[in-house]
Amino acid sequence: MTDSLHHSWEIAPPEAVRVQKALAKRLALHPLSNVPRTIAGADISCEWRGRFGVGGVVVYSWPDFQLIDESFHSGELRFPYVPGLLSFREGFLLEKAFLGLREKPDLVIFDGQGTAHPRGLGIASHLGLRLGVPSIGCAKSRLFGDAADPPGEEKGDWRYLRSPDGREIGAVLRTRRGVKPVYVSPGHLIDIEDSVRWVLAATSRYRLPEVIRAAHRRVGEERTRRKMK
Repeated sequence: MTDSLHHSWEIAPPEAVRVQKALAKRLALHPLSNVPRTIAGADISCEWRGRFGVGGVVVYSWPDFQLIDESFHSGELRFPYVPGLLSFREGFLLEKAFLGLREKPDLVIFDGQGTAHPRGLGIASHLGLRLGVPSIGCAKSRLFGDAADPPGEEKGDWRYLRSPDGREIGAVLRTRRGVKPVYVSPGHLIDIEDSVRWVLAATSRYRLPEVIRAAHRRVGEERTRRKMK
């Protein structure tokens, strides 16, 4: 097999599992090295189990939060729908979208998982490593791991998310008082505590960070526009 980091996106599921296991060992999980000047949100809009999708990245300045760049890429989804391997189905769309940006963002928050994944390599870890950017996964639902107790009800309350063998792999975070928590995990070049800190910093009135909300809205608009052509 060639270098796993530069794998083809068009591989069979058993090979994708081997790639995930190899790449997970290459993640660098440590405090964020520098305060970001730009923060991006990344999301994908697909037909449910369909074949067409759009990946998008929106980039905002920090801390004044002004939109400075965005990029999208659409295409046919050729990898089968396999839970735990969704980054192989959709990741090429985001990679192409990132390559269309004028410059690499300092921090990216993905709508998905980072290390809180059965093999430690959700889409935030996969793309963060492949693109060499600090990245965070922020998901609306839990894929893997568990917390001993739920977080408190106040904004900013959180608990570690642990794997079945007891490793800390992410956090269950309350971003608004009294609403369901989100599931945060480091992708690459950041640790759990800084991931929680930056998800909170990027979240204002709603449950999800503003950059993810913006990315979700824009990829949905782009998918509608491109399908109508």
